[in-house]
Amino acid sequence: MRPNTPVYLDNQATTQCDPRVVQAMLPWFTENFANPHSAEHAMGRAAEAAVEQARAEIATLIGAEPREIVLTSGATESNNIAIKGAARHARRVDDRRKRVITLVTEHKCVVESVADLAEDGFDPVFLPVRRDGTLDPERLADALSTPTLLVSVMLVNNETGVIQDITAIAAQVKAAGALLHCDAAQACGKIPVDVAGIDLLSISAHKLYGPKGVGALYVRRRPRARVAALFSGGNQERGLRSGTLATPLIVGFGEACRLARLEMADDTARITELRDNLLASLLRDIPGLQLNGSPTQRIAGNLNLTFPNRTAAELMADSPDLCVSTGSACSSAAVEPSYVLRAMGLSDAEASRSLRIGIGRFTSAADTQFAARAFAVSHALQQA
Repeated sequence: MRPNTPVYLDNQATTQCDPRVVQAMLPWFTENFANPHSAEHAMGRAAEAAVEQARAEIATLIGAEPREIVLTSGATESNNIAIKGAARHARRVDDRRKRVITLVTEHKCVVESVADLAEDGFDPVFLPVRRDGTLDPERLADALSTPTLLVSVMLVNNETGVIQDITAIAAQVKAAGALLHCDAAQACGKIPVDVAGIDLLSISAHKLYGPKGVGALYVRRRPRARVAALFSGGNQERGLRSGTLATPLIVGFGEACRLARLEMADDTARITELRDNLLASLLRDIPGLQLNGSPTQRIAGNLNLTFPNRTAAELMADSPDLCVSTGSACSSAAVEPSYVLRAMGLSDAEASRSLRIGIGRFTSAADTQFAARAFAVSHALQQA
């Protein structure tokens, strides 16, 4: 079997839109292009029905009710609505709780949303993580000793693939009387997700083989999680997210969720085998290679690796046909070492030698074998 060209191993950044998802979307671009809010005519009602069917599929994937799903443009918007919307509602009702807790390893849109709340008089708290990337429950308990409005913890980290024990975290948060928000963009479709104990949960379609530009926010109904809208408009999506819904993207999102629900177990088994074989090959050929994050509490498709003698930039330059990433932010053309890895205790030098490898539904054995050879050759060249 020949590898794909180029070899794509960056499935935490985005996934290929499944061809079956594309086929489901196409008629809603061409045959029925109506506005799903145009209930006055048949085409509009058909578009609305397609949106509601997709909403039901999204809800089923996470164990929610369809009416608890608010459709958005993606996880970044969902995270902003959850965090800032909860704070805005609290301020309106004169809720005296000002503390908002998150982790230093959260996605930037969560870290920055929480930080922004300081301007409105809230108390942002950023908890450290352990070396394996997991949250220490004692740290959380200590932070929750001050009355807390909201805790935001991602289920699966976007750089390391580390899975947080969200069930245990939910129990602590509920006991403290706070709301729990969970960024599940990297989890949905890859591991089973259940919203039990969670008040707000964010999803992104393009992380689970759906289209870009669409996502959802789960908002618990009973007891109701109170969130205020961030901008004004036509009062769509229960008044939380105004704007015309993108029927083709939402239909694709729903189909991606349906496929994930049916195929997750088989995908996970195959991806786990590919990941384990790749890691074994790299550990054999590259002495000193280190795996970042918990070796057991991680999703199947993620490897975050620190190489012994080559920077991430050098490794990628050596293999231009291999699509992997550092997970770091770029500013003024300079690559900054990953803040997630540094928060886990890696030095700047170690973080600069780290790569994120993301294996997905469309990754072949030939693809991972290509990557193993490419990294081994790069290592050998440095040693020569």
